[in-house]
Amino acid sequence: MQYISTRGEAPALDFDEVLLAGLARDGGLYLPESWPQFDAAALQELSGKPYAEVAFQVMWPFVEGSLEEETFRRIVAESYAGFRHTAVAPLKQLDAGLWLQELFHGPTLAFKDVAMQLLGRLFEEVLARRGERVTIVGATSGDTGSAAIEACRGGKRTDIFILHPKGRVSEVQRRQMTTVADANVHNVAVEGTFDDCQDLVKAMFGDAGFRDELRLSAVNSINWARVMAQIVYYVTAAVALGAPARRVAFAVPTGNFGNVFAAYAARKMGLPIAKLIVGSNSNDILTRFFETGRMTMAGVTPTYSPSMDIQVSSNFERLLFDALGGDGAAVARTMTEFRKSGEFGLGDNELTGIAELFAGYRLDDAGTLAEMKRVYEETGEILDPHSAIGVAAAKACRQDLSAPVVALATAHPAKFPAAVEKALGITPALPPSMADLYERPERCESLGNDLGAVQDFVRRNSRAVKESA
Repeated sequence: MQYISTRGEAPALDFDEVLLAGLARDGGLYLPESWPQFDAAALQELSGKPYAEVAFQVMWPFVEGSLEEETFRRIVAESYAGFRHTAVAPLKQLDAGLWLQELFHGPTLAFKDVAMQLLGRLFEEVLARRGERVTIVGATSGDTGSAAIEACRGGKRTDIFILHPKGRVSEVQRRQMTTVADANVHNVAVEGTFDDCQDLVKAMFGDAGFRDELRLSAVNSINWARVMAQIVYYVTAAVALGAPARRVAFAVPTGNFGNVFAAYAARKMGLPIAKLIVGSNSNDILTRFFETGRMTMAGVTPTYSPSMDIQVSSNFERLLFDALGGDGAAVARTMTEFRKSGEFGLGDNELTGIAELFAGYRLDDAGTLAEMKRVYEETGEILDPHSAIGVAAAKACRQDLSAPVVALATAHPAKFPAAVEKALGITPALPPSMADLYERPERCESLGNDLGAVQDFVRRNSRAVKESA
């Protein structure tokens, strides 16, 4: 399998190289040159199989030629062996035709674990085989950072640096990152927003000299391996609910568009998806796009659902590549315009397929708390604020009653105790493995929104630099 950049200038790479590169050198994101296909018979064969087996079958075409089959099978099995639920991503019925897919049974209580547990092991495997070391840099709006740190902590061939917006993640999210004592883990609290953190990461990758000196790699959803791993739970959910014999819709709370793009990828591979519903909070750049066909930046408003407090949805570029007919130069021009003016628009022909498949829905903080209360009173389920937005979006935007809709529960409610307490008057308990989280010492560097300062910190603490010195 070869991978190409959405901006058309970077050379095609194989899976190993895409895994380690993260972002393409032309600033684009990698996509498979062609999509593996699963016909009806292949999907039917996945019915009833354990999650790890489905994961192997779905992802193998993306890595074939870069890893031995048994090696990859072992890595996949190890990645999901530690999840607290044997189904890994279980389904729970909330209402007639409405299902909840719980994606928070991994070690850091968020959907990011599904991909990160695989990603960390892939890094170690590939780097050991190549005799190399990398410096991982990433930005987080809350959940990516803790999942990445948990997956990479103690890594022999990786140093990981995670940037988060100071004061704009929940206390649980912060402590899950800053209480990890492994020497290869480094946290940076940036004075700014998540978008500022993400821009700093992209700027580090855009500095060719720094990128090569530090041997930079990425764990954000700009890394194709993240998206690849997330395709799997859409397949398991759809097959469990009757695919390929019937279509299934998904409602996905998202800010950076990576999670819902994985659903789009599953559809490209043959999964019969009827609708993709994007749930937004007050930072509704995606919902506004699906309503108007224009992507327009606005200020970032802190909310009870901080993982979605985003105004630059990086993974949207992968959908844009399809909308523009695979024209990398057109994607590059559009993204350059977006960065300069803060907006871009698509024409009717480019929007046709997007408008038919996607819908957007927004919910402010008051509506989010109300939805959390409604669901609890009607079903007894305690939802975190992000998952509540997904459920509300599913109910509001469902059109085809013959197609069940699956709302993604992206985080455990204990990650957002303040919001749950305000909505329900209940303080959700952390799992026993995290019972002492508030007592653990924290370790974090606070820096301004300054590229030079961040680069200096990374350079001083990366073992990759020390090895090459």
